[in-house]
Amino acid sequence: MSGTPARERLLAELAVVSRRHMAAYVLLNQAVADRLGLHPTDLQCLNLLTLEGGPVTTGRIAVLTGLSTGAATRLVDRLERAGYVVREGDPADRRRVLVSAVPERADAFRREWDGVGGSWVALFDDLDDDRLAGFVDLLGRASAFAATRATRLRSGDEG
Repeated sequence: MSGTPARERLLAELAVVSRRHMAAYVLLNQAVADRLGLHPTDLQCLNLLTLEGGPVTTGRIAVLTGLSTGAATRLVDRLERAGYVVREGDPADRRRVLVSAVPERADAFRREWDGVGGSWVALFDDLDDDRLAGFVDLLGRASAFAATRATRLRSGDEG
């Protein structure tokens, strides 16, 4: 794409609006975490756990969150004390322990997010399917970019 003045202006606006979006999302995450009595990182771990669709190991939680296995274990400990997850032996491998969301607490978590997200969906009512698909693509690309950058930052690879 060419570096026209209009494009440069749009990219500068994008940089500002994306920073505002990230800050607003972090603050929203904190508000939801406060409402549920959780730490924001614990809330997002629970979010990722419910998206996994089934029990996972603490090692998988470490991968999902970018935490060390020790930090992931402490995170699971907090979620277990709060009643959001349980640990159970893996029936296929007795050496492994799986972490599962407690269904009733996961439902409460989903209801809280649905309450927040219900108004979110209305933002897209006026978009046609092509624009909506573009937005889905953008969020997917932005999420993948953020995950890659976070991994690089944690590893000390600034490149």
